[in-house]
Amino acid sequence: MKEKITRDEVRHVARLARLELTGQEEARLTDQMNQILCYMERLNELNTTDIPATTHAIQLHNVFRQDAVQASLDRAGALANAPDSDGACFRVPKVI
Repeated sequence: MKEKITRDEVRHVARLARLELTGQEEARLTDQMNQILCYMERLNELNTTDIPATTHAIQLHNVFRQDAVQASLDRAGALANAPDSDGACFRVPKVI
């Protein structure tokens, strides 16, 4: 297997991600990343010219309701269940 990524590159990425890796972890990650990149190279060999691009495996449609203008809640109805109000606004404790 041809090496796609070096141990120095893994060390550099780890430093950018602020990760401290042991020598054993560097070796393991280098091997795993090389396997991933080799597999991606194999996938790039596939002929996908006649395959349409997709974003989801199944087609999804919006399930939102229609946006319709409705009467708003009147002030007395909005304040009806408020624990404290002054008749026009909600009253809340002061937060400092």
